[in-house]
Order: sequence, then C-alpha cells, then structure tokens
Amino acid sequence: MTCSSWMRWASWCVVAFLLPHVASAQPGSAPIRSADFVVAVVNSEPITNQEVQRLSQRMLREARAQGLSTDNTEAKRLALDQLILEKIQVQQATSLGIAVDDAAIQQAEAGVASNNQLTLDELRARLQQDGISAAGFRDQLRSQLLMSRVREREVETRIRITDAEINQFLNEELQRQAARFPAEINLGMILIAVPENATPEQVARLSERARSVAAQARQGRDFAALVSEFSDAPDRSANAGAMGLRPPNRYPEIFLQAVNQLPVGGVSELVRSGAGFHVLKVLQRQSAPITLMTTQTRARHVLLRPSPQLSQAQALAQLSAIRRDILSGRVDFADVARRISQDGSAPQGGDLGWANPGMFVPEFEQAMNQLRPGQLADPLVSRFGVHLIEVTDRREAPMSEAEQRNFARNVLRESKLDEAYASWVQDLRGRAFVEMREPPQ
Repeated sequence: MTCSSWMRWASWCVVAFLLPHVASAQPGSAPIRSADFVVAVVNSEPITNQEVQRLSQRMLREARAQGLSTDNTEAKRLALDQLILEKIQVQQATSLGIAVDDAAIQQAEAGVASNNQLTLDELRARLQQDGISAAGFRDQLRSQLLMSRVREREVETRIRITDAEINQFLNEELQRQAARFPAEINLGMILIAVPENATPEQVARLSERARSVAAQARQGRDFAALVSEFSDAPDRSANAGAMGLRPPNRYPEIFLQAVNQLPVGGVSELVRSGAGFHVLKVLQRQSAPITLMTTQTRARHVLLRPSPQLSQAQALAQLSAIRRDILSGRVDFADVARRISQDGSAPQGGDLGWANPGMFVPEFEQAMNQLRPGQLADPLVSRFGVHLIEVTDRREAPMSEAEQRNFARNVLRESKLDEAYASWVQDLRGRAFVEMREPPQ
C-alpha cells in the first residue's frame, strides 16, 4: 500500500509500512552521517538534525519510487513538519493515559518483517545498515502505535455519518451502476429483403411495401401475423420476428438509433441496411436488477499461535517449510490444516468460506487481497498468530441491504478521515509550544 502524497503518508500509513525503504535497502549501503544538533523543541522535547535528515532521505526514496519530483530542501521542511506533528501526537497520547505494551511492539516488529519478507534478524540487520538500532526502531514503533491509538480515539469520534448521507451515497452508486448496465431490449423485426443488384424501381417498390407493413403495425395489426405474411428473414417462423431480450451492445447501432426514443409497443421508421428494409417494434424493455456488488473472496489458512513452546520465529519457519512442501506437491494444504491449524476452520481443511471485504483483520485481508486464486502467500503475522493463506476463488456477489449501508458508511468515513485529521492536528499544533532553533555556527 502506498499513499498519494507525502503528508497523507505521514498521517495515515500503518505500522507494517513504517519503513518502506527497509525492503529495498541495498546490503552495505551507508547510514546517514551528519552533524547532530537540536533543530526544534516541541513542548520541551527536542527534535534533532539527524532525525530530520533520516526522515527526509526516506521521503525522497518514497517520492522517487512513486515517480514524484524530488527536492531535498522541500523534503527536509516536510520531514521537520512531520516530526513536530508526530511529537505532538505522542505527547497527546501520553497525556490521555494511552499506553503500548511490549507485546504490541513485538507483534508490530514481526509485522514489519513479514510485510518486507524478512526474518526478524534480517530486518534488524537492514536497520543497522541504515543506522537505526533495534532499540531505536522499537521506539519508533511505539510512537507509531501511540499515534494510531490516539487518532482512533480522538479523530474517528469526530466523524458523523447521517442516514441522509448514506441514502444519497447509495442512490448515486445505484445510478452509476444503472448507467453501466442499461436495460435489455427485445425487438421484433420484419425484413423486406432487397436483392444485391436491385434496380432503383425495385428498391422503390420494396420501400413502399415496407412502409405499408410499418403502417399496419402502427395501426395495431398483430405483429406476428405481419412477420408470417411479409418478412423475408430466414428465422421468421421460429420466433415470430422476436430477436430476444439482449443488452443494447448486442444490437446493430442503426437498430438502437431507430428505437432509442420508442416506448414498449412502438414501431420504428424504416431502417435501411445492406440486407434491405427493416420494420422494428419494441416488444420488451427490462432493466437489470440494480444492486451494489461486492468482491467476495474464498480463502483457507493454517494458523499457528505463538506460545512458550513455539516462538513466533519458529512458527514462521515451520509455515515457510510447509509452504515449500505444498508448492512442491509433497503435502496437501487441507490435510495440513486439519492436522496442525489452531483455528476453528481446521476441520474444514482451513476453509474460511466466502468473505466480504472487512470481515478479517486488516493485515490478513491486505495479504489475502493481493493473492490470485490458487496462489499461496508467504507466512503472515497478525494479531491472532502466524498464518499461511491460500485464496481458492473470487467472485462478484450482490450486497444485502445491511451490507450496502455498512459499505456506504465505511466509504463516507474514509472520505472524512483526512478532513477530520487535519482539523484535529491543526488544533493540537495551535496549542503546542514549538521553538525553532538555528544550526550552530
């Protein structure tokens, strides 16, 4: 997951993506070395030059990876602004009594390693190459978790979604879907064929005949009888001229133009094609049932829960070995799940059934959504333990009314998060004492 701008990245990126450069850091790359001094003080807590340098370099790497223009001076300014805002938020969390225990930090650290496809030892080695100690990294994780929790408490409570907003959102979504899936049409057709080498006199005579047939159809004469008596279409006797209910894109464009404004029962003006003259009658219009659709995923997993007898690192290693055995065909996923998975889905071979978006914890769902059907993920750490996930199928399914309203509420909440966060952090910033320091001469 990448964010659309530096400020959004600074505000909302989750802990698992705290250090996007970790996965791409080159072995042996030199850590940042620069003179250290205090560049700002936030409510008596200092921010140092090295902190600004390190974050600005990370921002530049992230910007380049997204194809954004890079400017070192601007990156340093943004880095300092971000560090000030982070410091204020951590201070706010502390003042509210919000705390993060060691278990949460251990889980977050394992999540960063897993999302960058590294072991904990490999992660720490990469961090050391980048000049970040293990203790310093854990302090960063603690700060990120504190900020996440204070945002959940302070920002999300500011967001209000009304029933009127939900209704308007759903109406607009249904209108967009109706535009994507227009009504199907059943047209009746009478063909007055024109020979390929017809003379102008023959064409005029056949045209007059077609106009007479169209006039009779408009006067209410039975269309099937007119088809039987006049139509030259080869299948006229099989379906009484009806072409069948079908979407507009399965009719010739000249037919659609002729009947576009006609009601059911209406008869078109003559349509001329290479085959001859066509008399068209709108027999039926049927709108597709309009309902919001969602992408459902069917997955299965093996879950190992770390314990005094099984560390998280051991669980990751065990599931990595099992993954290799599954991919090589030496073992069967369902058999492994039934035998060792510590989850209620084990008797079903790990099958979790069809799931709508939002049914699983974010770290699990994000990994699952990146898989194609039949693809097996690397072991993943979540708050419940270590998972081995395989997606078995994916489909589009209609949402129930409750699911539609919940979907609308979530989308509206997401759309208001940035505004609510900006308002909240601006308020915090206005109440904080921030002193900027000049570099030493």
